[in-house]
Amino acid sequence: MGGKENKAKERREKRLQEISLLRTIPYSDHQRWWSTDTIAVVTGGNRGIGFEIVRQLAAHGLTTILTSRDEAVGQEAAKVLREGGLNVVYHQLDVTDNTSIGSFTDWLRQNYEGADVLINNAGVNFNIGSENSVESARTVVETNYYGTKNLTKAMIPLMRPSAAGARIVNVSSRLGRLNGRRNRIEDLSLRQKLGDLDTLTEEFIDHTIDRFLEQVDEGTWSSGGWPKMFTDYSVSKLAVNAYTRLTARIMSSRPEGERISVNCYCPGWVKTAMTGWAGNVSVEEGADTGVWLALLPGQAVNGKLFAERREINF
Repeated sequence: MGGKENKAKERREKRLQEISLLRTIPYSDHQRWWSTDTIAVVTGGNRGIGFEIVRQLAAHGLTTILTSRDEAVGQEAAKVLREGGLNVVYHQLDVTDNTSIGSFTDWLRQNYEGADVLINNAGVNFNIGSENSVESARTVVETNYYGTKNLTKAMIPLMRPSAAGARIVNVSSRLGRLNGRRNRIEDLSLRQKLGDLDTLTEEFIDHTIDRFLEQVDEGTWSSGGWPKMFTDYSVSKLAVNAYTRLTARIMSSRPEGERISVNCYCPGWVKTAMTGWAGNVSVEEGADTGVWLALLPGQAVNGKLFAERREINF
């Protein structure tokens, strides 16, 4: 192993030690803004990163609502966590179904009068290893982008005002970065428009997605300058990243006490079913930054993309 590989391994081991240490240190009283009355909602919580996010939030003492598309597996996941002494509630939620979203938000309003934390984790990816098929592009986009967007819109009126402020965390990916050295959109003009927060609109994000899906239908996507790796997944997460920044900007204009911080993060290549168990990051590590963002004291962090508790460029 060469010098660069050794240094990278050392940095990774040091980071893992830091995360392990941070998990063992309880939040001090002045940092702990939440209680058992604090309500956290996690989508896609029946397995993988979502399940671990639910576990960690509940272990910190929040009342955590685990949601999943499949009710049977979701109920079983919640039962496992409750048997471990955690305060976890289950409700069915399919983020691609507006009727399901409506039923869930009605239930949430009636039973809890809203929520304090929303973690949009539900997502799909149909490519494994070096595969790069766009056969399921519409399903990927509908789940990862439109599912996140539509649930966020439905939840914003239910995010409870408080001095600590409500929080929304979107699970995203480095693969959706605008200006990464690899896997970025080749069209410089498009990158600039998506990156200009002063002029960015929801309609333009949707237009970009529509343009991609049209080229998929036409069979011209491969020459369209789209990301080369996991193309449909990358485009969906690019849209999530852009929508995160846009929503954060809008929420920041709210009056004090009614603001909602909106951030996203990349959990890394996590060893889960989505990666075919080929990832190099544990689910505990993959969930860590999302939970950290959800529990940060204050709302100084807003509209940012993180990985390993560090801000990275969009």
